[in-house]
Amino acid sequence: MRCSLVTASLTAAAVLLNPAVAAPAASASSTSSNGTTPMQIRLAYAGPTGMVVSWNTYSKLERPTVRYGLSPWALDKTASSNVSITYPTSTTYNNHVTITDLEPDTLYFYQPENSNSTVPYTFKTSRPAGDHTPYTIAVAVDLGLMGPDGLTTHVGQGAANPLGPNDTNTIQSIQQNLNEIDFLWHPGDIAYADYWLKEEIQGFLPNTTIADGYKVYESLLNQYYDEMTPITAYKPYMVGPGNHEANCDNGGTTDKKNNITYTVSICVPGQTNFTGYINHFRMPSPQSNGLGNFWYSFDHGMVHYVQLDTETDLGHGFIAPDEPGGSEGEDAGPFSTLRDAQTNWLEQDLASVDRSKTPWVVVAGHRPWYASASNDSSTICEACREVFEPLFLKYSVDLVLSGHVHVYERNAPIRTFDVDPNELNNPSAPWYITNGAAGHYDGLDSLVYPLQPYSRAAQDTAYGWSRLTFHNCTHLTHEFVASRNGTVLDSATLFKDRKCGWEHEEGQGQQGNGN
Repeated sequence: MRCSLVTASLTAAAVLLNPAVAAPAASASSTSSNGTTPMQIRLAYAGPTGMVVSWNTYSKLERPTVRYGLSPWALDKTASSNVSITYPTSTTYNNHVTITDLEPDTLYFYQPENSNSTVPYTFKTSRPAGDHTPYTIAVAVDLGLMGPDGLTTHVGQGAANPLGPNDTNTIQSIQQNLNEIDFLWHPGDIAYADYWLKEEIQGFLPNTTIADGYKVYESLLNQYYDEMTPITAYKPYMVGPGNHEANCDNGGTTDKKNNITYTVSICVPGQTNFTGYINHFRMPSPQSNGLGNFWYSFDHGMVHYVQLDTETDLGHGFIAPDEPGGSEGEDAGPFSTLRDAQTNWLEQDLASVDRSKTPWVVVAGHRPWYASASNDSSTICEACREVFEPLFLKYSVDLVLSGHVHVYERNAPIRTFDVDPNELNNPSAPWYITNGAAGHYDGLDSLVYPLQPYSRAAQDTAYGWSRLTFHNCTHLTHEFVASRNGTVLDSATLFKDRKCGWEHEEGQGQQGNGN
């Protein structure tokens, strides 16, 4: 039952007695005289010849500008915008500049204006569709803040799954492998700033009042983007919406000791309805006719990537989990005024793919519908399956990635609950992999046994991320990399028997493996 904002605040003030607040982000005066020093730099593809450069500042910029060029000693070109935006509760402004008319697959050097770095950052533009050069990407879902206020070597009372004393965390692990990946894909649950109340109730963070909780939320969010900058300032950071972007209270947090259940009613404007997510990113929807940061697609070499929204706008009469009336009861979305906007877009997008140029089609959405997990509507998105799966089958999607369940599970290719008889050796059904084990405070779930009959490899004890390598038009390898030490805990290769329209293709045999 929802409590009112006033009631929740008064109750929390009585329960959470310590007035201390987790340290908010530094003030503008602590970083520069006018708060214009760039921080939290992040990149995103903007078509094959474009790149979005985003960064945050403590002060509004009149004309956000990026200098760039082909040499670190000659940043002789500039790109600007008028996008310097903030929202209620935010301590910073989000600045977005789209650089266009770049050469594909080319290394550029760049600097946002007012940078205090003496060495330019770099990015590499997208590989053109039809380029069959092998490459690797990283995928991390359900990735949150690391360090003293997030996932670390200890947890609060009632929590579990801390890092080991010598473990490398997932952000560090991906950074160690940065030179081998083209970009990082993060399909939902970013930062876990909405865990602030759970962390306080469990005694992990100092207690504050509900009324001041937004300061803790914003602090965790800023720390996360700071922590990601060594990755996201150099590699495109492609994101999708997850449930933890929807509100400030972890979808409902219970203080069992005091028998209090908090709901989204305690959240202040700016921390509901994906507001921070909408403001922080600029995904390639303009180039793919998608919608904001919610659904979009892009080509990169021999692969067509599709990011879907499993949280809102399912269409066909279904209410998504985070929409009003959904399974988690959040006041979020829908974001399109058109009926069946996302599924209509998805069909048009998949129908337009030129499989001679991009033979691989890979789709990501936050929530799974095939997983060895608790079978309830907040975990297994059956509505998502009914909406999306027919299109995946119709247009021969190769791989479907998800998270939400904080485990790793590699399934067989599946067609409406039935395992494809070919398994990974030229299946006609999509291959489904769920990897929500990237890590955050209290960040692993337990698999439900017996495992589903379509499950082929699963674990719920190690944090890790996915490494996807596209060898050629016929072979794709997925690896689960354990963040703690970089070991590969599971590997499998999908084989598709097809001709791709280019010469000198390097074959790798005629079998998939890892079944």
